[in-house]
Amino acid sequence: MQQYLTLLKHVLENGEKKSDPQSVGNIAVCGYQMRFKMDDGFPLLTTKKMPLKSIIYELLWFLRGDTNVKYLQDHGVTIWDEWATPEATAKYNLPPGELGPIYGEKWRRWKTREGKTIDQIADVVKTLKEFPDSRRLVVNSWDPEDVDKVFVAPCHCFFKFFHAQGKLSLHLFQRSADVFLGVPFNIASYSLLLMMMAQVTGLKAHEFVHTLSDTHLYLNHIEQAKIQLQREPRPLPKMTLNPEIKNISDFDYKDFKIENYDPHPSIKAEVGI
Repeated sequence: MQQYLTLLKHVLENGEKKSDPQSVGNIAVCGYQMRFKMDDGFPLLTTKKMPLKSIIYELLWFLRGDTNVKYLQDHGVTIWDEWATPEATAKYNLPPGELGPIYGEKWRRWKTREGKTIDQIADVVKTLKEFPDSRRLVVNSWDPEDVDKVFVAPCHCFFKFFHAQGKLSLHLFQRSADVFLGVPFNIASYSLLLMMMAQVTGLKAHEFVHTLSDTHLYLNHIEQAKIQLQREPRPLPKMTLNPEIKNISDFDYKDFKIENYDPHPSIKAEVGI
C-alpha cells in the first residue's frame, strides 16, 4: 500500500523529536490522513507480513464488549499481554488480565450518569437501517472520566460512519498513532469493521478514511521503517465475509476468508510500553 509507505517517508523526513512515556523517544508530526477504497482490495500491508489472526480476534474482542485478555489468550493472541500483567493492572486496582474501561466497554456498554449503559455499535447499526444519511453515526471511546483509570488510554478513540447512495464509509480519528506497529493494525481492523457493518446493514463497503493526530515513529523503529521503504508493495489481498451473518455480534473467526495475500517477510520491532 503506497499510502502507508508515503506516511512512513513523511514522518522520517518531517518528524520532530519528542519525548514519550515509554522513555524511548520518537519523531512525530501533527496531523496526517490516508484513504483506502475497499474496491482496491483489502488494505493489509504487503511490505511486511501482518498477523491477520490477531487483528481479527482483537476486533471480535472489542465487539464482544470484552476488556479481559483471557478471550484473546484462549485463541493464541498475545498482543495485549504486556498491559495485562499483575504489575501493570495492580497500578489501577484491577485484577490480572483486566484492562479496565477501554474499547470494548466503551463501544458496547458506555455508562451514563443515570447508571444505564449505551451500546454505541448497536445504535449505529439501528440508525444505518432506519436513517442511513444521519450525521450522528458516531462511536466514541474517549471518556475523560476514565482515561486515567487504565494503563493505555484509547488511541483510536473516535470514529464515524458516512453513507451516500448505498455506499458506506468509515472515518477514524486517532489521537495517538504508532506508525510502525500500531497503524498497520488499525488500518486493517477498521477496514474490516467497515465491511462487517456494511454487510449487516445491507450497504456496500466503500472507503476507510484514517486521520492521525500525534503521528509518531519510535526511535527504535526507524531502521525497520527504512527497511520497509525499500520494499515494493504487492497487490492487495481479497477479504470475504460469510454472507450468512446478519448481526454484528454473530461474527466468528471462521467467518473471514483472506485470499491472495503474498506479503514480504515480517519485520520485528519492540512494542512501546
